[in-house]
This record gives sequence, C-alpha cells and structure tokens, in this order.
Amino acid sequence: MRTILRPPVMTHTARRLVSTALLSIVPLALGSCFALARNAPPQRQYVLSGTRTPMAGPVGVDTLGLSIGIRRIDLAPYLKSPDIIIRRGTHEIIASQYHRWGEDLGEGINYSIAAHLTNAPPVKVVNVAPWAARAHHDFLLQLHVSRFEGLADSAAATGAIHVFAIWDIIRPLDGVVLVRGITDYHGGHFTVGDYESLVGELNAALARVASDVRTCLAQLRTDALPLRSCSAVGPTPTGPAG
Repeated sequence: MRTILRPPVMTHTARRLVSTALLSIVPLALGSCFALARNAPPQRQYVLSGTRTPMAGPVGVDTLGLSIGIRRIDLAPYLKSPDIIIRRGTHEIIASQYHRWGEDLGEGINYSIAAHLTNAPPVKVVNVAPWAARAHHDFLLQLHVSRFEGLADSAAATGAIHVFAIWDIIRPLDGVVLVRGITDYHGGHFTVGDYESLVGELNAALARVASDVRTCLAQLRTDALPLRSCSAVGPTPTGPAG
C-alpha cells in the first residue's frame, strides 16, 4: 500500500501572517532601488548651436555675398550616437551616460558651421539641408567629419580636442566638386569632467573649419588660386544636391 503525503493545510491565520510578511519585504526592496535612482547624478545634454533657420549676414555688408547650401553631413559611424566622446590613447574611447548630445550631432555641426560662416564676407546667407525646393545657392558645401572629440590621458586633469574634417565646395548645377579642403585641428583646453567647456572648445574648432571654407569661397569668387588649406580637384559629380 502506497502512502501519499499531502501538504499541510494552511489556516486562515497562517495565511494572513505570510501575506503581512511579504508586504513588509517588498517596500524595502523597492525603496532601495528608488534610493539608488535618486542618488544618481542628473543627465546633462549639450548643443553646439541653437539656430535652426536660414542665416543671413550683416545688413549692408557685402550685399552681393554668396548664398551657400550645406548638404547633409557625412559623419564617422562612431560619432552617430548621443555620446560625447573622449579618446584616451589611440584606440580607447570613453562615453559618459550622464553627459550627452541634446541634438543630432550631424545636424548640430552643420548648423554651427552655418552660424560661423555668416559672421563675415563673402557669405550672405546659408541654408542647411533640407531646404525649400526653390532655394538658390551659388555653391554647396559637403562636410565629411571623421574626428570630433576630446583628448585626455587616464590620469590627466586637463585635455585638448581633435576635429578632423574634409569639406567639398560643389557647383550646384551639375554636382561637380570644385574645391576640396582639409581642416585637422588639435588644440583647445578643457578640464576633464567639465563637459560644458569641452563642447565650447569643439564649437570653437568648427569656427576654424568655417574660416577655412570661407577663405576658399572668397578665392573661388575672384578666380584666385586656392591656398594650401584647399585645392582644386577634377570634375567629380557628387550626386543629388540636397
């Protein structure tokens, strides 16, 4: 004869005691999770330029200035994330989850370049893609950015930045690249951990890129020979203008 063991029947009082014990444990566990979340530092977001409209140059200055259209940027794959990058050595990159871009980085770079280009002749107005179908441009600008980051050793208290950009000045009619230039900037100074100053230095480096572009635009306008910062290239079509 086989004996079957049955679990003991829990009385009403026992069930109530177990339920009370479980209710007392759950808030403690949840409370510890919420405490950790409250103690975490707030996430901070940064932008390069807040302007998102066509930008005109100073009224009354160089009234025959150029109209420039900036095409969608070609950005290195590792930069296509919200992370603000700091590079250590050759191969290590550091990304903080508490300090991130508050905008699409490619768009931010384009609009920052547009703002810097309008600070001086020969540029009169700048549009950033996508623009209106009837928009007229004397030249198009295509940016290829492969480095846009802070540089700091693991034990360093201060760092520098590195911005490397290749830029093409394009004839809108047929998409031919007229001039190709390179801006390779190492410099600036920021305190490690101070992301606001790092972003400010990166934006200042974009002013250098815009200055190089503006120099070549002035030469193209007067049919002068390009300087060392930019060089004429063969008739290479680059596809659609937008």
